[in-house]
Amino acid sequence: MPAVTMPSNMHPRAVKTPCIGVCSTGIGDWVCRGCKRFAHEVIDWNSYTPEQKRVVDQRLAGFLSQCVSNKLRVVDNALLRWQLQVQQIEYRADHDEYCWVFSLIKAGASQIDDPLAFGFEVDMDYRELPLAQLRELIDREFYTLSEAHYQRYMLTADLFARPVGQGE
Repeated sequence: MPAVTMPSNMHPRAVKTPCIGVCSTGIGDWVCRGCKRFAHEVIDWNSYTPEQKRVVDQRLAGFLSQCVSNKLRVVDNALLRWQLQVQQIEYRADHDEYCWVFSLIKAGASQIDDPLAFGFEVDMDYRELPLAQLRELIDREFYTLSEAHYQRYMLTADLFARPVGQGE
């Protein structure tokens, strides 16, 4: 993907820490059960460049969006955004609408009786679950996806790397 250049008078928005204050890396988890970052990302976050922070943020947003979109459908993006504003729920405008839905159900799943009134619907396979339970299911899948990514790309040796001292 080509690099995006910004006019010199524009600065990309700073990436806020994904930390939600429920860190499990301090008790030995390689993936935080709160924010889903890897332990080294939690530890090194403040020393990361803005671009490094954006890469982590995009990975997390992509994973969350994938988990949410497997269970919910956004049917009215404008209504969803309006509800988030009216309910004064913090959300990241630069993330997609599935991340927005998660922000909404994270803040008030038990108060939503009619998802369509908030711009989304629950997939037929999950309509019998209360939204609070569905939110927990999505969060567990988000953790599982982050953990699988960590195991695949952080713990697995590079299969194509040559042993030290062995040339072509």
